[in-house]
Amino acid sequence: MLPRTPRSCKWRRPAVLFLLAAMTGCSGESGPKRFDISGQVTYGGKPVPLGQIQFEPDASQGNRGPAGAAKIENGSYDTAGAGRGHVGGPHRVLVVGYDGVADPDNELPHGRPLFEAYRTTVDLPQGVSVRNFEVPAMDAP
Repeated sequence: MLPRTPRSCKWRRPAVLFLLAAMTGCSGESGPKRFDISGQVTYGGKPVPLGQIQFEPDASQGNRGPAGAAKIENGSYDTAGAGRGHVGGPHRVLVVGYDGVADPDNELPHGRPLFEAYRTTVDLPQGVSVRNFEVPAMDAP
């Protein structure tokens, strides 16, 4: 009669190998280094109550990489919070802003848009930075 191997030993080796592979292969983000950016966003001289700011590397200027983004609250944004940092270099910036007064009956959870999506370009440093944006006066959508 052959010696019996405990059932627990049959799965132990594959489990250990799986854990080692997971720890070495999934340890953090991959891709280019990202840098945090923060600042103020105003429209008509007043802070944008609620919105989103996005930083997309400008491919037409030879910049590549993942886009960065942050939520605008009370005129401030900061990618160090729940946002995603930028990769530095030339970027296209997109700003959308809302009045912050939710209107669920009209499916406007962030309120009414304050302006058409605002687009501009910036050259961001390879490091943490502060950049303020003033959305020029335009007709409301």
